[in-house]
Amino acid sequence: MDESGNSGRPQPGPGGTGPGGGPDKGAPGHKEDPGGGILMGRPFGVPVYVAPSWFVVAALITWVFGGQLDRVLPDLGAARYLVALFFAIAFYASVLVHELAHTVAALRYKLPVRRIQLQFFGGVSEIEKESETPGREFVLAFVGPLLSLILAGVFYVPMKFVEAGTVPGVLLGGLMISNLIVAAFNLLPGLPLDGGRMLRAVVWKITGRPMSGTVAAAWVGRALAVVTLVGLPLLTHTDVLGSGNREISGMDTVTDALLAAILAAIIWTGAGNSLRMARLREHLPDLQARALTRRAVPVEADTPLSEALRRANEAGARALVVVDGTGEPQAVVREAAIVAVPEHRRPWVAVSGLAQDLTDGMKVSAELAGEALLDRLKASPATEYLVVEDTGEIYGVLSTADVERAFVAAMARPAA
Repeated sequence: MDESGNSGRPQPGPGGTGPGGGPDKGAPGHKEDPGGGILMGRPFGVPVYVAPSWFVVAALITWVFGGQLDRVLPDLGAARYLVALFFAIAFYASVLVHELAHTVAALRYKLPVRRIQLQFFGGVSEIEKESETPGREFVLAFVGPLLSLILAGVFYVPMKFVEAGTVPGVLLGGLMISNLIVAAFNLLPGLPLDGGRMLRAVVWKITGRPMSGTVAAAWVGRALAVVTLVGLPLLTHTDVLGSGNREISGMDTVTDALLAAILAAIIWTGAGNSLRMARLREHLPDLQARALTRRAVPVEADTPLSEALRRANEAGARALVVVDGTGEPQAVVREAAIVAVPEHRRPWVAVSGLAQDLTDGMKVSAELAGEALLDRLKASPATEYLVVEDTGEIYGVLSTADVERAFVAAMARPAA
């Protein structure tokens, strides 16, 4: 399964995947994420992680597939579990190829990819930006299932030249069927699956509004979650070993029902995340540095805090900027530091002791807005930023707390 999304900041997109996986719009920046799991490599410069949950699923696949092998290849004995483990690893290698297809397409469109992660129900490519056009969105989603279909063909060709009922024949047949299942499942037209992103692109193209595409694909995704929960336990699994034994693939056990419930929950959650992130994208332009900036008064470093606050009150300002003798800004006085100073101590405390020296990253243009503003703040984390005009003139101070409140308010508003 594939969930598309973002993580790590107020941003567009959701995150997570299932069998096969797919593109996920992750947080901006290429910083290492220790929570990503075990780093396996960096194909195309993108880190690939294996999450701890992968080992749980690999063990489950090994156990289930090994049990099926006992019926098809009874002479293997305990060695069947080594063959089953090889199948689990090869299957997830196929998932990685599926994810690499999304990654290569994203890099081709100059969309940075934060990482690829193999996890519980498949894999996810965390793509940091949204596609600019519905055509690119469609291609970006379609290449994953396409590669899975190609892989199914790659395993099918040698299978025709291998004797049936042998270890190579069973492995090739299992990998062919599993990749077909991955492709077919991901092509279902509901978010967060690849097919849902393709449907989103089509509706986006027709209506001219990405939000309309997201709403349509997300609700179809929720419908798919219900169908998965109710219908999947009633169906008969495809026999990936080709044994013709229907009993070994029934979905009538408690374990099968639990897995169906987990899968349905992931799809439902991913669809909901897609709706929330789409609503955010609709309101991101409302986050404007100029509108959120607090008026500030310039003060010299040795100015007592009480005097600085008096000047601010007279000017109707809510922030203080430390300047040198020529009026050049040197630091921003931290609001939290001001609050921490008791009122009776303020005449004896200079503002320089409460200020944070300015770095280039703490200077923000008053014209920044939306995702560009969020990216700028994320690149240089701080509690306050100096907001300047294009001419370099001081406009005021932007507080991270004010941005967060505006972000929460934007998320609470219904989409247009």
